[in-house]
Amino acid sequence: MTTPQQMAKHFRDVHFGGNWTSVNLKDVLTDVDWQMATTPINGLNTIAVLVFHVNYYVDAVLKVLQGGPLQASDKFSFDLPPITSEEDWQRLVNKALVQAESFAGLVERLDEKLLSEDFTDGKYGTWYRNLTGIVEHTHYHLGQIVIIKKMIKDA
Repeated sequence: MTTPQQMAKHFRDVHFGGNWTSVNLKDVLTDVDWQMATTPINGLNTIAVLVFHVNYYVDAVLKVLQGGPLQASDKFSFDLPPITSEEDWQRLVNKALVQAESFAGLVERLDEKLLSEDFTDGKYGTWYRNLTGIVEHTHYHLGQIVIIKKMIKDA
C-alpha cells in the first residue's frame, strides 16, 4: 500500500469506521437530530458547528485536490449557516460524508512524490503535513462531538 493510499485509509476510517479508536463521524452522528446538533451546552461549540468546521477544511483541500486554488480562511471556519430543520442538518451531514469519500478517493491516487512538496504555498508546509493534519483535526473534533453528545443526553 502506498503512503497516499494509507493516508486515504486513515481519512476514511475516521469518517466511516475501521480506525484504531473504533469511533467514526458517521456512526457518532447517526442518532443526532437537528435539535441535538444545534443545542448549545456550557458555552461549547454545537455539534453542528463542529461538523461544519471539520468539513470546512476538507472542502477547501478537496478543491485543491481537484485542481483549484486554496480558498479558505480560519476566520470563516466556524460560520455555520443556520440549521433550522432536520433537512438542513441532514444536508450538512451528507455533504461532510460525501466530500470525505471524494477527498479520500483523490488522496489515494496522489503521486507519492507530491507528499514532500509544498502544499499550495511553503508557509503551509508539505502535502503530507496538511493531509495528516486533516485526519488529526477530524479526530480532535470527533472527540469533542462525542463528549458534547454525551453531555446533552445526560442533561
